[in-house]
Amino acid sequence: MTRRLKRRAAPRSWTVPRKGTKWIKRPAPGPHAQEESIPLLLVLRDLRRVARSAREARLLARQGSVLVDGKVVRALDRGLGLLDTLTLAGPTPEHFRMMKDRRGKLSLVPIDAKDAGWKIGRVRFKHAVRGGKVEVTLHDGRNLLVPADTPYKVGDSLKIDLPGQKVLAHLTLAPGHLAYVAGGSHVGELARVERVEVRNSSQPNRVHFQEGFSTIKEYVFVVGDTSPLVALPEGVAR
Repeated sequence: MTRRLKRRAAPRSWTVPRKGTKWIKRPAPGPHAQEESIPLLLVLRDLRRVARSAREARLLARQGSVLVDGKVVRALDRGLGLLDTLTLAGPTPEHFRMMKDRRGKLSLVPIDAKDAGWKIGRVRFKHAVRGGKVEVTLHDGRNLLVPADTPYKVGDSLKIDLPGQKVLAHLTLAPGHLAYVAGGSHVGELARVERVEVRNSSQPNRVHFQEGFSTIKEYVFVVGDTSPLVALPEGVAR
């Protein structure tokens, strides 16, 4: 895979102009796929505009002023994906959470300092490991070791502490719970789960919502019971 990326070939989820320089920063391999993440350089320079050039962004990162999920990040090709938290340290620190709007664009939503201390991760995989424990893998690539009798299931969401990864809450993919849709024609919407359809075929399982539509299970992130725990982009119904 080439390390270069043409601007015209940049993922549609990036909020960057299609015309301009020929080349654009490619996100390094990491917790999120290229189509679902945007490099830190573009976040600092084009989204937040706290740096006017790659050189200024590099200096800012080297100072330890940029934190992603509670950890200092100095690599400008580090990709930020869905539900990641970003902290810009300084005299007046700023905190953000990466979300998708109704157009499917990755955008930063301002949050409070206390909300920057946790994030929601969707359980992608679950399997047994040695020592009588279970390892669960979240959508952002992190792995958690939990007791074998822990009732976490694929599709559930976990509210975890940052950067310690302690599980603070378990959000089940169950009827009546609120879910955030991260893909498809209803991307960026908040809906209430009606039922989960399990298909005994190669087709993916689907989640049906009380609002009258459905989508594949992989796009569904449970974000609350009666109200969403995360702040949503402007224009998204609460």
